[in-house]
Amino acid sequence: MTATEIIQSKIFENTQAFLPVLQKWKESGEIVVFTNGCFDLVHLGHVDSLAKSAALGSRLIVGLNSDVSVKLLKGENRPLIDEQSRAVLLASMLMVDAVILFDEETPYELIRSIVPDVLVKGTEYQIEEIAGFDIVLASGGKVERIELTKGLSTSDLIQKIKDRY
Repeated sequence: MTATEIIQSKIFENTQAFLPVLQKWKESGEIVVFTNGCFDLVHLGHVDSLAKSAALGSRLIVGLNSDVSVKLLKGENRPLIDEQSRAVLLASMLMVDAVILFDEETPYELIRSIVPDVLVKGTEYQIEEIAGFDIVLASGGKVERIELTKGLSTSDLIQKIKDRY
């Protein structure tokens, strides 16, 4: 398989397309980790949080907000990068095993379908504020909060660009 084919094989347009892969992972005893985000203008903070998330298990799934979802959350001027480009960027990272797009504001239904062993978000969220925390805890899984890289966010980058130009 070429590098491009490997990257494309990690991208799933919906949960249904991903379920056969997930079933194989679970049957072979993989520890499935899930995190999510918009990942608009991917930066070092994103890479760091994905690496920390991946270290908590053996397979990392990234729930990626679709363009529709990003607009709901961030406004009409976002995303800056389209969903397919963002998905390819994420899927090209060594620590990412699967990227699944979702249209809703939160990945709650996606988490309900996947039921990961570990759910990861940043420490800016309390556990009860993390979409799907109840599903993961009820299934015997863990919810982990990781420290994000200070001073690095897409919103900060956008503001820095606006200030300079």
